[in-house]
Amino acid sequence: MFGSQTRPGAQVGSLPGAKDTGAGAQIENPSLKPTEPFWKSTESARLADASSPQHATEAQLFPRSSEADVRTLIIGPGVSVKGEITSCNRLVVEGKIEAKLADCPNVIIKEGGVFNGESTTDDADVHGCFEGNLVVQKRLLVRATGVSGTIAYGELEIERGGKISGEIKHEGNAAVAPLNRSQVG
Repeated sequence: MFGSQTRPGAQVGSLPGAKDTGAGAQIENPSLKPTEPFWKSTESARLADASSPQHATEAQLFPRSSEADVRTLIIGPGVSVKGEITSCNRLVVEGKIEAKLADCPNVIIKEGGVFNGESTTDDADVHGCFEGNLVVQKRLLVRATGVSGTIAYGELEIERGGKISGEIKHEGNAAVAPLNRSQVG
């Protein structure tokens, strides 16, 4: 009774990218291993059926990272780090860091992020708080938060509500010299 009735149309449980051979669905991707999940076979079928050229599809799905992205250190919200960072292209602070930072051209302290310590950088964008010795050789941008300590900068931009306190030095149009080890320690 229940098993003798059949309805035409799509089979329940058929997969996208599957061929209907009448006897059951066969997956087009024969290289699928028995232990791999079914979505791996359907993803490759969707990529092959895309109307745009394959290299454009791959670029959208798997964007190539630039060198700056590869060398980005992110301290996420709720994360606390203490130590010395010797090299990175970009530091993004969303949590709390107590560190000595050298050889990092870009420092971004997001809202809620706290950096305590020493940093020599080309550019700094402070949404959160920085306390300590900060040497910005090019541009220091202070958002509606604060920077305190010993600060040296090439260019300074402060948003409404931004605060700077401590010893502050402007080095004119010339690049600011980085902190020496004897100055830092």
